[in-house]
Amino acid sequence: MSDVVVRPLRFTDQVAEMRAFLETLGLQSRLESESGGWVDMLAGRGMVALHSAASSSTGGQQGQTRLSFEAADIDRLKDALESAGYGDVAIWDEAYGRVLRVSGPAGENLWIDERNDDLYGYKLGSGRPDERVTLTPLLDAASQAGWQKLLAVLGLTDTFRFGSPGDEVRLEFTTTEPLDDVLERLTAAGHKVTRVDDTLEITDPDGQAVVVRG
Repeated sequence: MSDVVVRPLRFTDQVAEMRAFLETLGLQSRLESESGGWVDMLAGRGMVALHSAASSSTGGQQGQTRLSFEAADIDRLKDALESAGYGDVAIWDEAYGRVLRVSGPAGENLWIDERNDDLYGYKLGSGRPDERVTLTPLLDAASQAGWQKLLAVLGLTDTFRFGSPGDEVRLEFTTTEPLDDVLERLTAAGHKVTRVDDTLEITDPDGQAVVVRG
């Protein structure tokens, strides 16, 4: 399932500010809505989607991050998940395309959007992401075994980190760029950053912690 891409979804009242913050880390816009309420950002590996919290139809709250994915063929993915024992997989059509839903390890809904070439209402970005940056989201260690089983089906076993029991999904990145350069760029952009050894701890525009590891 190598066509599956991890794409955490951040609900935010500050889409433009979060976009600028992620661009400072090296991500670039791939697709954005003409209304400005949605933009997905490419890293060298992985993506982050920004969604206006005010227009969320699923109760997304300001600053909340949910785990989601994108895949080229969700029919094939549905077959793989069902073969692995996931019995509650469903696919349906939304206004923006087809979506697969499956339950996560703690019973949470996980959404996997099918890649869509219909750009009506959207515009493509032209920038290239920094290939040195990899998205490595933090997940709840209490559900680690369940996550590892599910992620193995998705082909994403080396893409995540597990924190402590009870941790919520958090944006984290790994980079091969010198951390001093990243720190200098973030500081110049006005972001609050703390360096601890080979880790940068940043407060993003939503007031949430983001970690970059060297």
